[in-house]
Amino acid sequence: MSHYFATCPKGLEYLLRDELIAIGASDVREALAGAHFSGTPETAYRACLWSRLASRILLPLAEFDAADDDALYRGVQEIDWSRHLAAHATFAVDAGTAMSNLTHSQFIGLRTKDAVVDQFRQRDGNRPGIDTDEPDIRINLRLRRDRATVSLDLAGSPLHRRGWREEQGEAPLKENLAAAMLLRARWPEVYAAGGALLDPMCGSGTLLIEGALMAADVAPGLRREYFGFLGWQQHDIALWRGLLDEATQRAETGLRGLRSMFFGSDADPRMVQTAKRNAQAAGVAGFFTLEKQDLTHAAPPPGVDYGLVITNPPYGERLGERAEMPKLYRALGDTLRNRFCGWRAAVLAGDVELGRAMQLHADKRYALYNGALETVLLTFDLSRREEAPREPKPLSAGAQMLKNRLEKNLKHLRKRLTRKSIRCWRAYDQDLPEYAAAIDVYGATNGDDHLHIQEYRAPADVPADIARLRLREIARVAGEVLGVPRERIAIKTRERGKGGSKYGQLDQRNEFIEVEEGGLKFLVNLTDYLDTGLFLDHRLVRAKVRELADGKCFLNLFAYTATASVYAAAGGALETTSVDLSATYLEWASRNLALNGFSGSSHRLMQFDALEFLQRDRGHYGLIFADPPTFSNSKRADDFDVQRDHVKLLDACNERLTRDGVIVFSNNFRRFKLDRTELEQRFEIEDWTAPSIPFDFARRADIHGCWLLRRRKAEAGINPWDTARIKK
Repeated sequence: MSHYFATCPKGLEYLLRDELIAIGASDVREALAGAHFSGTPETAYRACLWSRLASRILLPLAEFDAADDDALYRGVQEIDWSRHLAAHATFAVDAGTAMSNLTHSQFIGLRTKDAVVDQFRQRDGNRPGIDTDEPDIRINLRLRRDRATVSLDLAGSPLHRRGWREEQGEAPLKENLAAAMLLRARWPEVYAAGGALLDPMCGSGTLLIEGALMAADVAPGLRREYFGFLGWQQHDIALWRGLLDEATQRAETGLRGLRSMFFGSDADPRMVQTAKRNAQAAGVAGFFTLEKQDLTHAAPPPGVDYGLVITNPPYGERLGERAEMPKLYRALGDTLRNRFCGWRAAVLAGDVELGRAMQLHADKRYALYNGALETVLLTFDLSRREEAPREPKPLSAGAQMLKNRLEKNLKHLRKRLTRKSIRCWRAYDQDLPEYAAAIDVYGATNGDDHLHIQEYRAPADVPADIARLRLREIARVAGEVLGVPRERIAIKTRERGKGGSKYGQLDQRNEFIEVEEGGLKFLVNLTDYLDTGLFLDHRLVRAKVRELADGKCFLNLFAYTATASVYAAAGGALETTSVDLSATYLEWASRNLALNGFSGSSHRLMQFDALEFLQRDRGHYGLIFADPPTFSNSKRADDFDVQRDHVKLLDACNERLTRDGVIVFSNNFRRFKLDRTELEQRFEIEDWTAPSIPFDFARRADIHGCWLLRRRKAEAGINPWDTARIKK
């Protein structure tokens, strides 16, 4: 068994994970823009041949520290390249770097090439050649935080290149993104139920062709003539030929049974001809009906009463002016609403605003990347609805009490919220014990309010069905009082989930909204995680960090999505360092920093356990923010208990603190007791809990604790560091 990594566009990770499991991979776990998996060479070959979503399949060969070019050269030379590459063969190097001393990917690629060539030359005087188009092997080198990973690219070229595309339009849709759209739109289920596939703006035909090949069980890589493993010294020719024979047999069987249920049209006759030629090259033209037709004339074909309408309209960035796009999307919405009743639909919109222009209720939204463009996939159920909505049932006596309380809260808070320009706030926090939930409002920068409702444990004497009914009443009442439609209300229910978690399975939409706080912008996700990415009760703590950060180097431990780092940077911090063990949160943190214009080497993101980082780092900081979890039992770090370990944590922070530095320490463990007896020997401690509680959290004054710690004068005299961070 070997370890592999499959890359994919961001937003496809969970789909790719499921696909790899279906292919036969084991130990599959998703990561940012890809998924790790284990398997035999056959597993890797199958992934190259059958994955509709992956971009590349990488076989890691070595991992080593590479803080400079000499270390990089040595590490690459330690690999026995004769096991992978013949002396007379060709190779190419793809290199990338992030958060490392070596910052130029081209130089890294050249240094890697030199190491490989020199190894062969030193052995017998021969050397392999370079071919950047279709080399015998392609080496993938990624440098992250001065740690290099060298892999073989078994795909050789991106797997979205299926081998059938002869021509493309001005704004091509990659095949693996098209496959993801079809899977999210449940196309396999629609086809199994006898449905058709229709694209009213088909362009070069990518969605229709991918849909047909998917329905016919044709391996996406079957028509490719080049893979990166074909020139590999360890390539198993017999194994590969057997897999090709199997895929060919499956394709022949599937195409014999394929139904002629694929319909496409486009207003541009050149695109219609391009789609026809591509369909011919893919071997599915005989199942297609393609014609020149304007979007507004699209309708179900005669005799077809069910199917999936799927399309990728222009976004304005590529084919037309942005100002013209809402009109096009409105026309698309009208066409779907008026002519495709009973069908399903999926639209890859340029952004949420364009999607909203369709004036249709989306049942799901997914963030997907079309190249570098972040887009949103909207899926719709166009089943017939009653002409007039039913009158809502009268509120129960309890729900009416809840409504009265929520209206009272809103009246009490509205003026202060408006005066302080606060759009993310807590509207309700178990004010009535019978309605055990917290209601948070997240005002998006596009003007829409969203609600996040999180259920607390109901009293023991309340039956589960009554608790569920009350939660539904909370959502209804909150939506009515706060003016938020149901599709913008996220509910997290307290149910026993996998692994003993207190909340049930969360969603995987990868859907973010942009909000504003304190003049800064942040991304929040209301559905996929237990927390949203922005702790509302820490609003004033973040403001304190901004106040203290001017002219200091800032360290953010347990950084989560680095909202405090954004505040520190906005407050004039010389540089920020954000430390978290989660790659997912660090990617989120990177987006938050970039959203506010903070990027580059002055804003480091470090994937470490906080205590391990403090032990290894040699920098000093004028401001340290530590907001640890109550408890952590990550497999990648020692267990952490905030009550048991906070003295150890703060002492470690003290080692990295400048002479006049400040530690801002907070946590949300409501029974937490600061060990003053021990800490006051080294720190002057200011209890800043009361000033740190926002007015909308007044009912929960114990929601968190916050302390400001400074070195005692005698202690401060020991360390003669300046306020700026200095590296030894």
